[in-house]
Amino acid sequence: MSKSLLPEDWVVVILGFIIIGVSLGGFLLAAPEYGWSSTADLTGKVLTADNLLKIVFQFAYVVIIAVLGALLTGKSVAGVVKAFPAVYILTIIALIIAGSSQMKALNLEAVIFSLGIGLLIGNFFKLPTWFKEALASEFYVKIGLVLLGTSIIFADILKAGSLGLIQALVVVLSVWYFSFWLCRKLKIDPELSMMLSSAVSICGVSAAIATSGAIKGDSKKLSLVISLVLITAVPMMVFMPYIAKLLGLSQEVTGAWLGGSIDTTGAVVASGSLVGETALKISSIVKFSQNVLLGVAAFAISVYWTYTKHPSAKDADTKPTLKVIWERFPKFVIGFVAASLLFSFFTSANASTAVKGPLKNLQGLWFALAFTSIGLETNFRDLVNKDSRRPIYAFLTAQGFNILVTLAIAYVLFK
Repeated sequence: MSKSLLPEDWVVVILGFIIIGVSLGGFLLAAPEYGWSSTADLTGKVLTADNLLKIVFQFAYVVIIAVLGALLTGKSVAGVVKAFPAVYILTIIALIIAGSSQMKALNLEAVIFSLGIGLLIGNFFKLPTWFKEALASEFYVKIGLVLLGTSIIFADILKAGSLGLIQALVVVLSVWYFSFWLCRKLKIDPELSMMLSSAVSICGVSAAIATSGAIKGDSKKLSLVISLVLITAVPMMVFMPYIAKLLGLSQEVTGAWLGGSIDTTGAVVASGSLVGETALKISSIVKFSQNVLLGVAAFAISVYWTYTKHPSAKDADTKPTLKVIWERFPKFVIGFVAASLLFSFFTSANASTAVKGPLKNLQGLWFALAFTSIGLETNFRDLVNKDSRRPIYAFLTAQGFNILVTLAIAYVLFK
């Protein structure tokens, strides 16, 4: 293992913008096809030589980025070269499973299968130490977050009016405060309380990871929060549209409710689609509004964490100067915001349209790779032991509060 040339967050920003730069420069990878509805469809569309070649080209692209990341952060390049192909193959299997018409009908996202496959293999097979050390789940998901910034277009949000932004702000502040207060009442440690509260109130997995980066959180605690987000998102996206119909809510109110309370963007889109075009539009705008707040929230959390100097925080004896705040600030958030600004104000509509699909495909792939890695490095027994009961109670209670508060605010603003 060599000496790190740059902190991981800066490496993520650099590599994320290399991907964005080469895409804007015209180097666009064709997205592989994963959708199928029958065995004949699977062999005739997904497993064709042409499609498999696209998957191989995509592998070559992302493995180069992964190796560059290992070089710049001082991690074992040999370990990445040996472990990454296995992670990639497992991820492709998850994408193929999620591409079936049966899974799409259930609105199940690829990341659920990525995490599930990783958990099964990681818990039923003893993985070599070198393999686990080569896994880089946070690195992969941070690149995905930088690329996510390219889809957060401020102009689109403003076109839909200010109501989505108002709702997002009220929901994030009220739900975050309630969740954090509840966690402290249940004597959950501050580190886990921060990650859990951010996940429930802002935008699920992305917010949990951003918060973990801001406070240098424990990866096991992060895994617990991510698992809770993904598990609860499934019944919410399936049943909330039907509950909205029973309550006689309009598509506008329903969309705002779904977008403000369901924690993953994919689940929001899937759930909104079950209601109608208007609900889909409003739910997406509200969810994007919450995503925009991610950078602001990460900065506020890093400042709060530094000044409160919790005993569990690293370097707790360090004085909370501006230098310390800057050192602890998650730099990948800068990449997220910069990408959003670049595509919002400095990229032509034609250029943005041309790269939107390929970048979205790569963003989804990096997230899926991250969830496969998280599953492989997570011991499922750690997620269901007696110490996890209080966080589970807190998360479910906070999520219930989130659903009710968001419904009330959506009804007031969008009725």
